[in-house]
Amino acid sequence: MGLYKKHFGLSGNALLACLTLVNGLTMGWFGYDQGVFSGVLISSDFKYHFPETLDANISGITSSCFSLGAFIGCLVAFAFGDKLGRRRTIMVGSACNTIGAVLQIAAFHLPMMIIGRIINGFGMGMTSSTCPVYQAECTKAKYRGRLVVVGSLSNTFAYMLANWMNYGLYFSSGPLQWRFPLAFQLLFPIISVPILCFLPESPRWLLNKGRTQEGLSTIALLWGKNLEVTNETVQDEYLSILDAIEQERLDRVPFKDVIRFRDKTQNMRRILLGMGTQFMQQFTGVNALGYYLPTILTEQLGFTEAMAKLLSACNATSYLGSAFVCLIIIDLVGRRRMMIYGSVGCCITYIVAAASVKVAETRLAYEMGALTVSMFFLYYVIYGTSYAKVPWVYSSEINSIGWRTRGAAAATATNWICGFCITQYTKKAVNNLGWGFYLLFAFIVLCYVPVVFCLYPETSRRSLEDLDYMFIQYPSPVVFRHKALTQRERPEEFVLAEKERILRGENLTTKLDNDSDRKSATITHVERV
Repeated sequence: MGLYKKHFGLSGNALLACLTLVNGLTMGWFGYDQGVFSGVLISSDFKYHFPETLDANISGITSSCFSLGAFIGCLVAFAFGDKLGRRRTIMVGSACNTIGAVLQIAAFHLPMMIIGRIINGFGMGMTSSTCPVYQAECTKAKYRGRLVVVGSLSNTFAYMLANWMNYGLYFSSGPLQWRFPLAFQLLFPIISVPILCFLPESPRWLLNKGRTQEGLSTIALLWGKNLEVTNETVQDEYLSILDAIEQERLDRVPFKDVIRFRDKTQNMRRILLGMGTQFMQQFTGVNALGYYLPTILTEQLGFTEAMAKLLSACNATSYLGSAFVCLIIIDLVGRRRMMIYGSVGCCITYIVAAASVKVAETRLAYEMGALTVSMFFLYYVIYGTSYAKVPWVYSSEINSIGWRTRGAAAATATNWICGFCITQYTKKAVNNLGWGFYLLFAFIVLCYVPVVFCLYPETSRRSLEDLDYMFIQYPSPVVFRHKALTQRERPEEFVLAEKERILRGENLTTKLDNDSDRKSATITHVERV
């Protein structure tokens, strides 16, 4: 009951909604930062104050240093996130975000702007690697994919908001053009941080740290309104998690054996799968377009700055619509199919864009420019219903309890360092490769199809503890030969395995209770003597 009062009397869906709101705002901040700087870079007042950014290399590092800071933040989350816990890691990250944002808003020379972006990125690395894990660990299996996608959907909404703000402020003058959009991001922590203060810690993290009573009470809080800890559903979830933690502890091996793939639960393979999804996301070329779409439209396709910003904002709006579609279908279709569809679809749009840019060099410049823009729009629709969301869900659920924070941090670090490379060299690549720039990405995304088909198991509609069982029972990295690893529906053998975990969990708690009783009896006996 004390824990219930601590969270202002909220439980069940109300408490989960607050948790989802915080994750949504934090991931929304991430999306806003991704979208806002593309407009800042081409603002006339910004170029007046920071003329160094007219150089392609300086412009690239000013944009990409944010990703470099985020990469470092992910490494810190990898090293210390499991010690801090999910809530406190997000708190620390949000504090760094705020400091970095203030430095950017007040920047009066380029080094101050770059330092602000690095600190902002550092905090974003911590929060973006932890929020999906926090959401996944606090949510039932049947809602997990959708609620993790809500965070990513907020990212897309904020990205769209930033683009429309860039367009609206284009018609203003002076520092308002770029200082106000940078200042607007402070709205996100003003709302999210106070709510985060009264949210519970992840029950799986609590149980893994030995805080069993608090973990059990938190499951009761999150799994339904005013549930008692003795409720059968609460007890089943608690016992299943407890057994999975115990089995992981029994099978634990030294770190050097983990990185040599010698542990029973295959933690290194699972980390690499999560990292692979984020690598694939970045090398679809999304940040190449996200950061530089207005620049590509003006310099390569000949649009005016006003039209470039308007098209970027319209594109971000259609991208948001596709993200809503993803929210509906991600648990219906499954992760594997969405990634394969995204690879084929993005490949086709890139091929058509490359051909239209090539033709525009000699004839039909207006018509081919319009076709290229339509391919960018279609690309974002396909990407928005596949790689925009699936990697964040996949990397938050694929890892074991003891490695979930580190696995998600490694995956997010991959996202950021790849984003840094893409952002740093996009402008030069567009200038030097021309239409070949799009053909390069077409080839890369097509290569994802056999990789996903052969190596990536399905994770939808499985509990997080099911995945431990899956990697123990099916150690082969090649998954397409086993129906249980590729079908969308939860396999019957996973259901039976959960029942066995619950039974073992009951035996474990009985043993712990007996050990506690014997310890109490010994202490009492000593006191009497």
